[in-house]
Amino acid sequence: MPFNKPDSKKGTAVAPPCVFVVFGASGDLTKRLLMPAIYNLVNEGLLNQDFAIVGINRGDPDEEKFRVELIQSVREIVEGGSGEAGQVKMDAQATAWLQERVYHFSGDITDGGMYDGLKGKVDELLEGKSHRNVVFYLATAPQFFGPVVEGLGNAGLLKKEENGFRRVIIEKPFGTDLESARALDKKILNIVDEDQIFRIDHFLGKETVQNIMVLRFANFMFEPIWNRDHIDHVQITAAETVGVESRGGFYDKTGALRDMMPNHMFQLLAMMTMEAPNSFDADAVRAEKAKVIEAIRRVSPEEALKNAVRGQYVFGEVKGKPMQAYRQSPDVDPKSRTETYIALKLWIDNWRWADVPFYIRTGKGMTARKTEIAIQFKKAPGVLFRDIDDGQLSASRMIFRIQPDEGIQMRFSAKEPGRKVRLSDVNMNFRYSDYFKSSPSTGYETLIYDCLIGDATLFQRADNVEGGWAVVQPLLDAWAAGNDAVHWYEAGSAGPKEADDMLAADGRKWLAL
Repeated sequence: MPFNKPDSKKGTAVAPPCVFVVFGASGDLTKRLLMPAIYNLVNEGLLNQDFAIVGINRGDPDEEKFRVELIQSVREIVEGGSGEAGQVKMDAQATAWLQERVYHFSGDITDGGMYDGLKGKVDELLEGKSHRNVVFYLATAPQFFGPVVEGLGNAGLLKKEENGFRRVIIEKPFGTDLESARALDKKILNIVDEDQIFRIDHFLGKETVQNIMVLRFANFMFEPIWNRDHIDHVQITAAETVGVESRGGFYDKTGALRDMMPNHMFQLLAMMTMEAPNSFDADAVRAEKAKVIEAIRRVSPEEALKNAVRGQYVFGEVKGKPMQAYRQSPDVDPKSRTETYIALKLWIDNWRWADVPFYIRTGKGMTARKTEIAIQFKKAPGVLFRDIDDGQLSASRMIFRIQPDEGIQMRFSAKEPGRKVRLSDVNMNFRYSDYFKSSPSTGYETLIYDCLIGDATLFQRADNVEGGWAVVQPLLDAWAAGNDAVHWYEAGSAGPKEADDMLAADGRKWLAL
């Protein structure tokens, strides 16, 4: 039996048995997000008794030492409150259940011969079991995605079997531009089938993101107004207070646009704007997402530059604490022109969204940590209130708060109490924590569980990934041609002034962070 508690998820089936192999087991992503998520699944009673984890790195081959140190690092993050799930006391029984299922394999992922040894380790763990299920999680630098899949394929570790599945979870960014994304897809799809690949975007594991589909398609009152006739514009924001910290070597080669736009931000855009799928079948949902990404207006490099603002943070204060300039961060070029902030203005050229501008921004070292989608509706005709003091109408607004305080807020006009008619803006808030008892979550729990049960709905398909890169490729081309102006902004601010100017030119402004 799986580990179970009285408050375990009711009505949710336990995942199939599986050997879960993690490449990059000592990395920050594994410790801060992946392992806490797996612990949460244990605590919810959703992992099978025959679940096992194999962590791969080039470190000390002492398995017991690795097992203890990995669980201890998870404990420090979870109980210290430095992870995305907040501060939680770990359950002793769940922790012990997980720890005894952690194994280690020491090897260099660039060594082709390592994969034969890994096959021996996997076969050892599967010996005597009634299944041959294996998931390979690539928590590595992006340049290793192709070689790792190739090594697994050459060792026969990805071959489908009658009594077992073989699946690969690939982190982002998937490629560095359109050409490299296509090349990576071609390489991987020569080794495995599309239904074996799970391109992960942990934003899609957030409850509020999934709730977008429910709110839009289960509440008929919203569908008639969810279009160009009633919506003035849409803002999508993903702001972080942290800088690049210890990720300078990776980030300086990547930047905010590659790191966030074709994946996180465009997935949020697609969920908000796609047409209703015929069902919740994975291919039906992903087909509609692909259609709306394909409908984003393609522009020339010159036009892309006019509708983009690129920024980099300099010295400032975040929440009262000093933050050094990006260029002073470890492993960052002192003359780097890599953007830590990017804002785009886009249009979706289809019947529903024609001429509605979408403003999308993401950045590091900003004044607040916040991910949200704001739907700004058009103003109602103000004729009725033209003779009333302070009768200027505001536009109604709906905000989907993805993190940190998950929920939905609606702003509308109301009459103030009193003998005279006076208008005032009021907010109506729905917070998940107020209505539902929810388990701690990093966003990875749902996605890991979905991969184990074979549900690819919340994962990206090849055409979706390549469509996202096609949108930003003109901007990458413009930067490569030398048009790579970077606007400075102080750490702890809302971003460069030029991003405010981009909206001001349209008579609009960003929502305050």
